[in-house]
Amino acid sequence: MDKKYLQNIASIFMLGLLMVLSFFLMKPIFMAIITGVILAFVFVPLYNKINNKLKAPNFSVAIVCLVLFALIIIPLWFLVPVLLKQSVQIYTASQKIDFVTPLKALMPSLFEIEAFSAEIGSTIYSFVTNITNGIMNSVSDLIKNMPTLFLQLLVTLFTFYFAVRDNDKFVNYIQSLLPFPKEIEKKLFKSSRDITFSVLYGQVVIGIIQGLIAGGSFYLFGVDNALFLLLVACVAGVFPIVGTSVVWIPVAIWMATTGEIFAAVGISFFGIFGWISENVFKPMFISKRTNVHSAIILLGMVGGLFLWGILGVILGPLILAYLLIVLEIYRDKRVPGIFIQHPEDDDDEKMGFF
Repeated sequence: MDKKYLQNIASIFMLGLLMVLSFFLMKPIFMAIITGVILAFVFVPLYNKINNKLKAPNFSVAIVCLVLFALIIIPLWFLVPVLLKQSVQIYTASQKIDFVTPLKALMPSLFEIEAFSAEIGSTIYSFVTNITNGIMNSVSDLIKNMPTLFLQLLVTLFTFYFAVRDNDKFVNYIQSLLPFPKEIEKKLFKSSRDITFSVLYGQVVIGIIQGLIAGGSFYLFGVDNALFLLLVACVAGVFPIVGTSVVWIPVAIWMATTGEIFAAVGISFFGIFGWISENVFKPMFISKRTNVHSAIILLGMVGGLFLWGILGVILGPLILAYLLIVLEIYRDKRVPGIFIQHPEDDDDEKMGFF
């Protein structure tokens, strides 16, 4: 057998073995590394502005790291105990809520049959109990797993530091590994950057802003456990199509059924205002960037949530979007894609969902 052929086989085997070992080595901290890279993408513009003034990369990235550390630690330190307390209160209160009576008042003809009413009430009760119990357990697990979370946080900050400081070198290294021509590499990275920007800012950041607007109304109108509901609204706001309406509408209805009509109207006003703000600010973020259809983002978020938990809400749509980018490059057509919209696509050429 040819010696060169054996050397190639041995090299491939060694590379495969090292990749497998590296996978198991990095698996426990993989999500922390990905989190650091995503946060680096978000904070690189801030780093560039600081570094352009100071002309000191290490000092500039240290300032950005301190900002990030404060944004993570301060909310956790002050909000987790309050959130745990409110989640317990909501779980306890949900055990005593009569879900059927308000529904009978709204739709009396549908709930005439007692067996049907009891079945619906039991289903809603189980659903609410499972959700509140799950959230309460998640918050308590966050406190119990603080040592592990602290180590994960260190990995995230370490990754964040070097990904921000050496972002150009990082990109150049990845480009050197890709088996594509330079023109394809340039197109691939531009589309990837634009779509990552669109998902993180156009969907996640604006969704959180919507949640803050709706959650602020809960504080303003004296809704019980407002912090808990605010966080739920922020998470719901990130999901396209779903939005914060799944939180503020039930809260507004509940306030109306308890006689707080003014509060119900005010919460509805803030909820609608948050929806309007999305339609105002979102085009400002993504009007000149490659955009992904909301259906792909929603599917990616739901699938990512099941696979990786809360971080999967960001990773899921990005993975699907990157797949679509490669398919678009492979197609190399002038006809606009169904799920990927490029800023250069003319309005009169839009097809399907667009």
